[in-house]
Amino acid sequence: MPKVDVVSVAGKKVGTRDLAPEVFEAKVSVPLMHQVVLAGFASIRRGTHSTKTRGEVSGGGRKPWRQKGTGRARQGSNRSPQWTGGGVVHGPHPRDHEMRVNKKMKRGALRSALTDALTSGKLSVVQDLAFDEPKTKTAAEVLDTLELGGKVLLVLPLPSDSGVVEKSFRNLRGVRVAYARSLGVYEVIAADHLVMTESALDVVEGSPAEAQAEPAAKEPAEKPGSKAPAQGKASTEPKPEPEPEGEAEPTTEAEPTTGAGGEAE
Repeated sequence: MPKVDVVSVAGKKVGTRDLAPEVFEAKVSVPLMHQVVLAGFASIRRGTHSTKTRGEVSGGGRKPWRQKGTGRARQGSNRSPQWTGGGVVHGPHPRDHEMRVNKKMKRGALRSALTDALTSGKLSVVQDLAFDEPKTKTAAEVLDTLELGGKVLLVLPLPSDSGVVEKSFRNLRGVRVAYARSLGVYEVIAADHLVMTESALDVVEGSPAEAQAEPAAKEPAEKPGSKAPAQGKASTEPKPEPEPEGEAEPTTEAEPTTGAGGEAE
């Protein structure tokens, strides 16, 4: 099972953590990572490039010169592709550059990138970062203490409410802040150092903390369900009710008949 050292903000080793083998011990597939990264870049292309064909260029309605007798090549329009100012042949037109990549390929590419980051030694795990106020100087001191330079990718579990950590690191050159659930393959590959907090590592490995929070979230949904048996009993109770109503009906009908029968007798 792969392991990684957990260090504090002061740069001291706090402990060792076991990593999920399905995430950090996966097969490194370079072609798969290349395909996913290429699809990511293609998806952000606008695709608004356009050129005009000879039918879209203005002008060219009259034949430049007669067909024969001039000694020059025959021409039908001065907007043909071989003319200056003419149309463009097989030029680009607006289209969608998106490339289809399924979820399984994306997960495999990300696991390949994370496995490569671990084996190459550029993965670092720190304790949860907590600053009192946004301070770029404090963030720079943390990176200097951890001896991290170049392109650094800081991975956080979720966007913080106050944004103190994000504001502290975003002004540093070469530092990029990302979140565990939206972690990209290209971000991991392009970074010289990958820094993850312990909470972010939990999310990347499968988020056991959120799995424990799901039953608590489902408890309110179970309360209305608990009323279901009570409603079921209520539905069964009205069944015997029609019987006394049926018995009451002949008694109410019998009273007028007895009264009418007495007068008739």
